[in-house]
Amino acid sequence: MTGERGAGRPGRALTALLCAVTAAGLYGCSDSGPPEPSPVPTTAPATTSAPATTSAAPTGRSPFTGLPARPAPVLAVKLDNVPAARPHTGLGAADLVYVEQVEGGVTRLLVVYSSRLPDLTGPVRSARESDIALLGDFGRPALAYSGAQSALNPLLEAAPLDLVTEGSAPQAFRRSADRPAPHNLYLRPARALAAAPGADDARDIGFRFGPAPAGGTTVESSTVRYPAARYTFTWSAADRAWRVAMDGREARATDTGPVRPATVVVQRVTVRPSRFHDRFGAVSPYSETVGSGTALVLRDGRAHEARWSRPTAASGTAFTTPSGAPLAFAPGQVWVLLAPRA
Repeated sequence: MTGERGAGRPGRALTALLCAVTAAGLYGCSDSGPPEPSPVPTTAPATTSAPATTSAAPTGRSPFTGLPARPAPVLAVKLDNVPAARPHTGLGAADLVYVEQVEGGVTRLLVVYSSRLPDLTGPVRSARESDIALLGDFGRPALAYSGAQSALNPLLEAAPLDLVTEGSAPQAFRRSADRPAPHNLYLRPARALAAAPGADDARDIGFRFGPAPAGGTTVESSTVRYPAARYTFTWSAADRAWRVAMDGREARATDTGPVRPATVVVQRVTVRPSRFHDRFGAVSPYSETVGSGTALVLRDGRAHEARWSRPTAASGTAFTTPSGAPLAFAPGQVWVLLAPRA
């Protein structure tokens, strides 16, 4: 079940007390723990109701999706994305889904929640250096992940992030008996945010929503390739959204079914070696999200050439038409693929 986020947010002192009590009873446990309060049931708003302009999302709408939403803290979660990790859980409730290249040319997902929280999301995997800069324009979000190599930990700890790991918040995680490690770690988002009371509410990150720009090219499907991964987005007029396939297989969430983003952004970035490597010696790629470049925006069954610009890690990313006008997204879930420059 997915719950719409309410405006009532527990005070920090009360939250800290609740977290302490919960941790004392569950520390080191790997079962599902006591049942969580049931979130308020909701039906995702239709993706056809668009604001009339391309200005920042007005009060009462999410700056991440352009849909009706109340202010709520931001939770980013790093998800595994090799075939053994699929289907995911909680993917349909995400406001944003970022696709990042990691070692071996495969990809991982950085999903962002604020408008709605699923009961569970996963499988959760480790953070990368690219995540720090990518999340810089969210203020101080919570970041949940399974861990990181020791040399990266000081950078994560120094970043404006509320970090949530098994070690810091064991009550927020559970292991599934249905999958082998390391693809069996799942997060309880509500408990993760309870362990990160300093997480900022959603704010403007540069996205604009409204009517589609003139022009563009009609497309039935579009494929984005990484060295060892492939994503295909096929327009579904019936759904008014894009059907997603990963490595040739439909992307589904175990709790909500097929994933259907309203807007897909192929953001072409420089992917270079970082100074970090995994335990096998493979160098971790670093996706540069500060700077500028070209992009392809898919919405309403059409592809629009675009440009992106992000002057600093603390500023939002603006997407514009080639002439420089703001390029509005369709309201709904947004996928951003950080694709290697050609």
